Amino acid sequence: MPQIIFKGVKRDEVKKISKNLPKELGKISDTPVDYFTIERPDTEYFFGGEIFDMYPLIEVIQFDRGQEVESQMASKIQENVKEFGYSECEVYFTHIEKEDYYE
Repeated sequence: MPQIIFKGVKRDEVKKISKNLPKELGKISDTPVDYFTIERPDTEYFFGGEIFDMYPLIEVIQFDRGQEVESQMASKIQENVKEFGYSECEVYFTHIEKEDYYE
């Protein structure tokens, strides 16, 4: 578990990001690499009756790891995404409680 969901990022870009990002985030959060799940749903954005390209919007679903760790994780995610030329990248965290997670 953490689950990282990439919206507004191209499939091939997420594929490349997925090679090293779990290792980088694992070091920051003291989490084993194989606990990470990376997902890219087929998402479309609409405004005014038109489809448009959205800036990257990344959701991280995980147990609360504290502000300092999550700020470092967000920065590392943004750094990886911006390597593909995006000028903006938003990252947000959704926390789940351990008692609400079943393996």
